[in-house]
Amino acid sequence: MNSYITILPVVFPIISCFLILAAPFRDRNKMRIMTISLVVLNTAAALTAIYCYPDTYVNVFRFSDSLHIAFKIDGLSKVFGTMVSLLWPATTIYAFEYMSHEKDEQRFFTFFVMSFGVTLGVAFAANMLTMYLFYELLTLATIPLVIHEMDAKAFHAGKMYIIFMMSGAALAFIGLVIIICYSNGTINGSDFYMGGTLNYMSVRGNENILRLVYIMAFFGFGVKAAVFPLFMWLPTASVAPTPVTALLHAVAVVKAGAFAIIRLTYFSFGAFLLRGTWAQYLVMATALITILIGSTMALKTSHIKRRLAYSTISNLSYIIFSVSLMTQAGLASGLLHMVYHAVIKITLFFCTGAILVQTKREYVREIEGIGTKMPVIFACFTVCGIGLVGVPPFAGFHSKWNIAVAAVQARNPLAYAGIYVLIISALLTALYIFTILIAAYFPKGEAIKGRDDSGVHDPGLLMKVSIICLTIASVVLGFFPTPLLYIFDVIASGLV
Repeated sequence: MNSYITILPVVFPIISCFLILAAPFRDRNKMRIMTISLVVLNTAAALTAIYCYPDTYVNVFRFSDSLHIAFKIDGLSKVFGTMVSLLWPATTIYAFEYMSHEKDEQRFFTFFVMSFGVTLGVAFAANMLTMYLFYELLTLATIPLVIHEMDAKAFHAGKMYIIFMMSGAALAFIGLVIIICYSNGTINGSDFYMGGTLNYMSVRGNENILRLVYIMAFFGFGVKAAVFPLFMWLPTASVAPTPVTALLHAVAVVKAGAFAIIRLTYFSFGAFLLRGTWAQYLVMATALITILIGSTMALKTSHIKRRLAYSTISNLSYIIFSVSLMTQAGLASGLLHMVYHAVIKITLFFCTGAILVQTKREYVREIEGIGTKMPVIFACFTVCGIGLVGVPPFAGFHSKWNIAVAAVQARNPLAYAGIYVLIISALLTALYIFTILIAAYFPKGEAIKGRDDSGVHDPGLLMKVSIICLTIASVVLGFFPTPLLYIFDVIASGLV
């Protein structure tokens, strides 16, 4: 029975999503009821598996001692799985109202629900082979969402998405093969374990080759995490409907990339092989360069959704920088920022989508003066924007502060340089967030002269409920960071 509970949240959405596609819905409300029912049921199943049946090992299919499809919920799975399971229903409710202005809702929600199960497959994977298969399946499941509009821009975005993701898959596959070949040689020897799965005797004398393979796999999985120079797919993908970009840029795809890098670093190759070597310095330097480029490009970009996309690029590398410290504090701080950024950024994308639906405006210069016309949306945008900047006591402050503290404790010269990069990025974040708020609340006279804003107002109930609830969640998380940090610190210590 326990095994069924563990794999149910993965399999159920992948199979049941076709009910949405096949059902002859004449009433949109019936389709919505079925969709939200499937999502809520799967959330309940996922949370039950995570908190009632942890550490249950499920071997679905065995090819050999080192090759098998298996699932197990460990401490890291709990973090990613819980985050995904709680944010997916909120996105579904938001999407109901948003997609009423779009076409082909049935196709959209079919792949939307499927992606839920596939993402949980990444979270619950017990070994690199299983994670790799679901990681690449996530690419296939989200392509129809990226190209949903079926116009020239959408097809261009989809083409870039496929090229980048398939290129990353090739590099990650090399890491997969080497991990399996150099695993400890026992039954289930290639499964994830804190400290790594490599056989110490096999590693001896091959350290630099393995570090090179780690770097290749890092950049392979780093495509989804949008590391430099492999990030250009992400701003391009912002042409997709906002519920998709919110999931791509805050929860599912990009966080799956960060999650895979954590698995690769701590649970496959092991920090013992990497710490203090050129491989660690290269990963850390890549993260710092990405932070600066992402923040700078966000400031230069006036298109609001693309600005938030570049912001995501920067913030993902906060996580990777913290992970690359290869310390207990670094991993715990990276997990904290992964959760906080997800809640904050998905809310900011929701607010941007609401502005787009209500006003058809996409650029900073076009939203001048509408802050008072859409008071709920811009109040939530303000709160989450301040949190993203890292102003205390909001959520972003605690995660960034803990990353900086972990960098100091690492006593690594490049980590010290990283502290300055974090400060510069925080200043750039303040500039690209506050310029939006200033334009919305303090317009220039000539910008709004003769413009008709009589029809501009907050969106309907479904959008507002999702946005308000997530904003409240970001505030609560900001005021009570200690319990989460303690949990993540225990996970990072390998005790869970």
